[in-house]
Amino acid sequence: MPHGVVETPAFMPVGTQGTVKSLSPVDLQGAGVQIVLSNTYHLWVRPGHERIGKLGGLHTFMDWHGPILTDSGGYQVFSLKDMNKVTEEGVKFRSPFDGQWRMLSPEKAIEIQETLGVDVAMAFDECVEWPATEERARAGMNRTTRWLKRCIAARQHADRTALFGIVQGGTHEGLRTEHAAELADLDLDGYAIGGLSVGEPREELVRFTTFTAPLLPSTKIRYRMGVGYPWDLVDAVMAGVDLFDCVIPTRSARFGVAFTSVGKVTIKHTRYRDEAGPLDPNCACYACARFSRAYLRHLFTSNEILAPRLLSLHNVTFYQHLLTRIRAAVETSATTDPQALPALQREVASWQRSADATET
Repeated sequence: MPHGVVETPAFMPVGTQGTVKSLSPVDLQGAGVQIVLSNTYHLWVRPGHERIGKLGGLHTFMDWHGPILTDSGGYQVFSLKDMNKVTEEGVKFRSPFDGQWRMLSPEKAIEIQETLGVDVAMAFDECVEWPATEERARAGMNRTTRWLKRCIAARQHADRTALFGIVQGGTHEGLRTEHAAELADLDLDGYAIGGLSVGEPREELVRFTTFTAPLLPSTKIRYRMGVGYPWDLVDAVMAGVDLFDCVIPTRSARFGVAFTSVGKVTIKHTRYRDEAGPLDPNCACYACARFSRAYLRHLFTSNEILAPRLLSLHNVTFYQHLLTRIRAAVETSATTDPQALPALQREVASWQRSADATET
């Protein structure tokens, strides 16, 4: 990519509006982040892609000079379902920010992303609600294909901005199989598993991630959108997924939840008010190296803005360290010890069991 190499599997912190909430680019670099995600829809609405382009592009605007991937805005439009109208042209919606009506089409989505100057653009897709009948899911899948072909035709800077297509099909195996084959024939730069994390049970999310990933070309990046918890990442890598994004590390931090090597910790709980030890004894981030659990709890109960910042820094660092371990386990499993990745999967699953037992 123009702005650097990304070792996979990789996790992208979400910087929807050109910033990962509460963290600076220096923080991200220190945490080991390789690539971040921003959002087409939000940056189009404010401050505007043309303004960002005139100011040097998104990398300069946010002072992040590593790779950037932008979501096309399809999911955000889906989330505004009470304020939009979907037609073959695109999606007309009323912006909740300024009340203006806007039309987001495949051509507009590509224009915005290329003007931002990002490394990876996502094709504009129709994200179908859950549950959806097979007929409804097929209609959304077919429209996604038609819109993808319009995205391909609209590209002006294919030399600097890669394009990923998005596999739809809801929770219908036949549709997923059909759509994956159809998109593979288009020989795109990468492929995303979309249409999940829209309300379905976790069992269905895992099932269709595991089902869909092997259908996609093994020589291209396979991207699972909107996932997830640490245990979700390992499960998906076992299925062949290369790239992830999710708001969970930073959103959870803002609610006082940290992911650690000893399980999930809700730091606001009373049990931590006298604990002198670090948030995670196996983490070297600034929050863990310098502050006690008791102090972090104090910050949260005092509503100090440093509290979510420190926990966000820890969670992002924790995720990046986990992905480093996953990459090493993948390499070891492929060369000397086939059980390295399954062993890591069992370890991370124990974190989930600990979280279920102690943090409910």
